Amino acid sequence: MRIRLLAPNGGIARSGLRLLAVWVAKAASESGTGLLEVALVLPFLGLLLLGVIDFGRGYYLSIEVQNAAEAGALYGSQNPSDTVGMQSAATTDAPDVPGMTATAAAGCECSDGTSSQSPCPTTSLSCAVNVVNYAQVNTTATYSPWFVSWIIPGLPSSITLHGSAKVRQ
Repeated sequence: MRIRLLAPNGGIARSGLRLLAVWVAKAASESGTGLLEVALVLPFLGLLLLGVIDFGRGYYLSIEVQNAAEAGALYGSQNPSDTVGMQSAATTDAPDVPGMTATAAAGCECSDGTSSQSPCPTTSLSCAVNVVNYAQVNTTATYSPWFVSWIIPGLPSSITLHGSAKVRQ
């Protein structure tokens, strides 16, 4: 059975009007469902966005802490006796990281890693292989999440980030 929407005179047929009225009534009965769905889903999407922002911030700070250790060790490879300069190079490399601390050491070790000593002894290490000098910098910073600690109960309120780099000379 075919339903004619247009009458022979060009107007809308009576059956077409009934179909149009049913469609309009159905559309009118579902007018608030989209708004309701958005209202229910939006808080979860907001919390997810806050978690992603917090995770990204923590990941950025961990990269900065590691890069600062590498910058301090690189400075130490050219200035092995300047441990204060190594610490300063590490802390100035990460100005965006609040409260970061750096410790530096210079020493010597066997090239196979079996024995090391900081600072190097006046007598040489007893190694079956070569003795090499090194500069090592360790960095530490505390990261306090903005949102995640109150979104997910049980997570720590602060996380300690560590960076370490050792460069042989």
